[in-house]
Amino acid sequence: MADSTLPIQGSLDLTPPREHESSLLATLHSWVITVDHKKLGLMYMMMAIFFLLVGGLEAILIRIQLIVPDNHFVSPQTFNRLFTMHGTTMVFLVGMPLVFAWGNYIIPLQIGARDMAFPRLNSFSFWLTLLGGILLYYSFIGGPGLYGVSSAPDITWWAYAPLTLKAFSPGHAPDYWAVSLLVTGFGTLGGGVNIIATVISMRCKGMTLMRMPLFSWLLFVDAGLVLITITPLTAAQVMLLIDRYLGGHFFDTQAGGSATIWMHFFWIFGHPEVYVLVFPAFAIASEVIPVFSRKAIFGYPAMVAASVGIAFVSLGVWAHHMFTVGMTSAGNAFFVLSTMLVGIPTGIKIFNWLATMWGGRIRFATPMLFCTAFLFQFLTAGLTGIILSTGAWNWQLHSSYFVIAHFHYVLVGAIVFNVFAGIYYWYPKVTGRMMSERLGKLHFWLFLIGFHLTFDTMHFAGLAGMPRWIYTYPADRGWQHLNLIVSIGGLVQAIAILLFAWNLISSLFIGKLAGNDPWDSWTLEWATSSPPPVYNFAAEPVVHSRRPLWDLKHPEDPDWKYDY
Repeated sequence: MADSTLPIQGSLDLTPPREHESSLLATLHSWVITVDHKKLGLMYMMMAIFFLLVGGLEAILIRIQLIVPDNHFVSPQTFNRLFTMHGTTMVFLVGMPLVFAWGNYIIPLQIGARDMAFPRLNSFSFWLTLLGGILLYYSFIGGPGLYGVSSAPDITWWAYAPLTLKAFSPGHAPDYWAVSLLVTGFGTLGGGVNIIATVISMRCKGMTLMRMPLFSWLLFVDAGLVLITITPLTAAQVMLLIDRYLGGHFFDTQAGGSATIWMHFFWIFGHPEVYVLVFPAFAIASEVIPVFSRKAIFGYPAMVAASVGIAFVSLGVWAHHMFTVGMTSAGNAFFVLSTMLVGIPTGIKIFNWLATMWGGRIRFATPMLFCTAFLFQFLTAGLTGIILSTGAWNWQLHSSYFVIAHFHYVLVGAIVFNVFAGIYYWYPKVTGRMMSERLGKLHFWLFLIGFHLTFDTMHFAGLAGMPRWIYTYPADRGWQHLNLIVSIGGLVQAIAILLFAWNLISSLFIGKLAGNDPWDSWTLEWATSSPPPVYNFAAEPVVHSRRPLWDLKHPEDPDWKYDY
């Protein structure tokens, strides 16, 4: 393929002139003050990968502690801090920044825009999110405060009352946790507003909503879900700080408050948050699977409707986390049914991805391998979710390792696998170089084996009665062999991630030059150079179908003839 940018209309060159070379100091300064959506997207991604390594290290320490019975590798207090920080890090400092990493970098390129709608708000949102992460980990230093106790928070990532009250958690560590989530929450709200405004107002000529790539559609819906779900979490953090410092009693049952109210506030955020995190994985699958199957996505309108349906239904399922707190039978029945209902639009998505692959000329490059594994693993996570949505089963499995296995099947088996798929897929666009396919496939197989060793086995540990959150366990419970396998799987995943990190960095210097469109893709980001110039496109593109590059490459059989 030629090095020049592919035109969208006529012979128009969409590549503006390159920036001049600059010194290292000037380059660093330009990144710190940047409002360019591409640089901010990369900064979100680098932040997420850094905290992924930190959270992964915390997980490895947890698994070393549990690898044998009666272990004392870390103290009980340190163990509580580790799983609190691990959960908080992975959800708020890895998962949420990844949403805006993909949204910032890809959406303007896909819709033919030069930047996000509010570039300065975009920068402000990133620095708020990073500040929240710094505040959380500053608790290791600032946590003891005036009381001389604690260091990092040890209140779990969902921070149930009354554990968070002063009487049970003195010191300032819980305050750092609450304030860090407040700060990252404000950054997240800013990012959500920006994505919505960008999609609504910045699309290029001819790109109606029903011609927009599914990737941008899913993140558009995701941003709306962010605005709805972050709000109750923010309110809950404010109430918690009022309880701790201003004599409030929102969650103090002895003073007329309600610990259950915290649970409602948190899980009204917490379960839709799972879909906030998994929507980018859906978006990546909706780009990668068609390209590597050499077929247009099956059932585009149904995929859009299913995305909106999942977002809507997810707002009414939160109390399936609370079947054991004593809700009424009618309340339990409602949340059982609503939780099962979310399987319908999700099933539509899985069916359409499989239908896209059916009859296609599938090429199992590294991105496609990760997406294929995602399909099986997300289906399995959905099936165990149906089990947990049944009230009677939930009573037996609540707070067991079965629950941990279920949500890690979603968070790792779906989200992390597709994050890797997306990085391998768009890395050539971002850097101009290809990642090593040999190392990529080795990374895939190692990570796949480690994942199933860890999280398949966790299901059996939960069925054998192993509760979550325990620091250690006696040898006579029969869990030691299962925990050994789980921990070995975690170490295999760690090796795979180190291999990925090596591939990511080394490919910057020794990777094969990619060209502008190495995958023979169909959306607008592949119409510009690799890496894209500052202004993305010198002139506004004009599109006539959902696959503008297909129309360009195949003028004898354009998609616009069949659009309706």
